This record gives sequence, structure tokens and C-alpha cells, in this order.
Amino acid sequence: MVAWRRELYGGCRRPPAPMKLRDSPSACPSLWRSLPCPPAELRLDLVLSSGQTFRWWESSPGAWTGVLGGRVWTLRQDPDRLWYTVYGEEEDGRPAEAAKPDGAETDQILRDYFQLDVGLPALYCAWGAADPLFRKVADDFPGVRVLRQDPVECLLSFICTSNNHISRITAMIERLCQAFGRRLCRLDARPFHAFPSLSALAGADAEARLRALGFGYRAKFVSGSARAIVEGLGAEGLRRLRAAPYAEARRVLCALPGVGAKVADCVCLMALDKAEAVPVDTHVWRIARQRYGAVLGGRSLTPRAHQEIGDFFRGLWGPRAGWAQAVIFCADLRKGQEPAGSRDQAWGGRGQDSCGDGPP
Repeated sequence: MVAWRRELYGGCRRPPAPMKLRDSPSACPSLWRSLPCPPAELRLDLVLSSGQTFRWWESSPGAWTGVLGGRVWTLRQDPDRLWYTVYGEEEDGRPAEAAKPDGAETDQILRDYFQLDVGLPALYCAWGAADPLFRKVADDFPGVRVLRQDPVECLLSFICTSNNHISRITAMIERLCQAFGRRLCRLDARPFHAFPSLSALAGADAEARLRALGFGYRAKFVSGSARAIVEGLGAEGLRRLRAAPYAEARRVLCALPGVGAKVADCVCLMALDKAEAVPVDTHVWRIARQRYGAVLGGRSLTPRAHQEIGDFFRGLWGPRAGWAQAVIFCADLRKGQEPAGSRDQAWGGRGQDSCGDGPP
């Protein structure tokens, strides 16, 4: 063992130290970059914890660390700017050396992910003018915007949200990535992995392995959808749905195993550029009926009810109705206004619709 260590490290050098989490630009300032971004345009604490994504955690007060685009990032904000640092990927199990971010590339990745080209204050103003109930919560929840996620990761993650809640979904996605994804790096004692490839999740043993990881009935849907995409439209075909009409993208998604209208709308909104998509579950149905006095649908959440509720909110909030709903959802999540037992629920996680978002 000693001889092996001497040979590997030149007889005297120690193994490279594990990378440390960088939680502030004051530590290694040359490894941080920033973008102009006031809290009215983005609040990390509201957006990254509200069930749109499950790959981020608050690594220290005000600092959020997670995986985006196959890299590990730490983000934080001050009153005027969004700061970020990117960690290098391990090579042969050894920690990568710290590297300064490639500014043009990484700036664009964040601008795209947070859709920073969309001016949020003007939208809040328009939604508030159209909706007094929105106006009541807007001041307490600024900077809530919809993420633009990778379509494959978004789809397979939201398949896991049916009848589930944020903390449990986050743990499930973490196990999924550790079991099937490539290891990117280890920060302090915590490993980070890329989201798995479609081929990894479409393998013959994937469903059994997912069941062993605690995915239950969702295991069949995750592996089945991965396989259907591999054998059908492919990852690029899924991404090309960004250019398709909303109804067409929704139809294609609903043909996948375990994907109903609710999950399809989440993916349309958060990955396929369909800002008009309004994910509807029993909670949103109750909001429409009780808070807005809308008489919509029958006694169950049928496909017709989905369409009518979505149309109602699109008529109220306009072409970015899904973005307005994100603010209302975040407010409910934070204020604990959801029905008893569902406060930690994810976007796709409450109830079951008639199109497959739930156990068989």
C-alpha cells in the first residue's frame, strides 16, 4: 500500500485534497462571476425550492448548490447581482483543479435557465391589474419565474411527482442520479452526479433497479418513458417540441407511459417554452372554483375540466398564464394555504388526473 502510494504520488506527494464548497465570492473571488439581476427579476430562494426542479439545495444561508447542464454550480445573490461559481469535473476519480468559469458560455447557460430575457416586473404589473387576488400576493413573492430545463430531465423528474411531495421527490432524484448518472465531483463529503442518460434508464434492468431504490409503481413509468423516447422521437425530437404548438407537444407527451395532462403541462411549461401551459390538479381546480368563483368542469377532474380550467386562467392572466400560476403556487407553498397534509407538494404531485398521473 505504501509503495503504491509512493509510486502514484511520486514518492512524496500527497493525494490531491478534495474540492471545497465555495459559498461566497469572498472566498476565491477569481473563481466567481456575476450577472446584473435584482431580486425583482429573480429570487433564488423562491424559485429553486418551489418544486420546479429537484437538483438544488441551500448549501449555506443564501447559497444554492446544484447540477445544471452536467456541471456543478453554486449561486447566490446580492441586492443587484446574481453570483455564480462552477466546479471542475473529476478525472479518474481525482478532484479537478479549480478553474475560472468561461464567462460567455456560463453566463448564457444561466440566462437561458432562468429565462432572464423575460422582464418580470412588467408581467407582475399586468397580472396584478387583471387579477386582484394575484395583486394581494405579488408584493410578498417577487422574482418568481419559470425555469427552462432540459426536457428529458424535466420529464423523467416530473413522472416521479405523482402523489408525492418535494422533499421525497428530491431524495428520489438524488438516488436516481447516484445509481445511473456519471459522477461529476465531490464537494467536501458530498458527491454530485449528472442526470442519467436515456440509454441508462432504458436498460433491461432499469425498472428493477428503480424499484429497489424505492420508486414503486413510478419505476415502470420512468424506464418505460425513457425506452419509448429512445425507440421513438429521441432526445432531440423531444427538444424539438419547443417549436411545436402547445397542443401538439402536450399530445406527444401524453402518449408516453405514466404521463397525463398534469405532468405534460409541467413539462410544456418548464422545458418546452409553452408559457401558456397551466398545470392543473385538484388543488388548482379548487382555487379556480373557491377563490375565483369559476364554475368549471363537472364533479371530477376530466380532460374537459383540465382544458376549461387552463382556458380560464389563460383568459385571466394572458399568454404567460403558467408563469402567473407559478407565483400563486409559490405563495401557497410558503404560506401554508394548501389543504392539510399537502403543504410540501410538488407541482405535479397533488392528486391524480384522468390521464395517467398516478398509480395504476
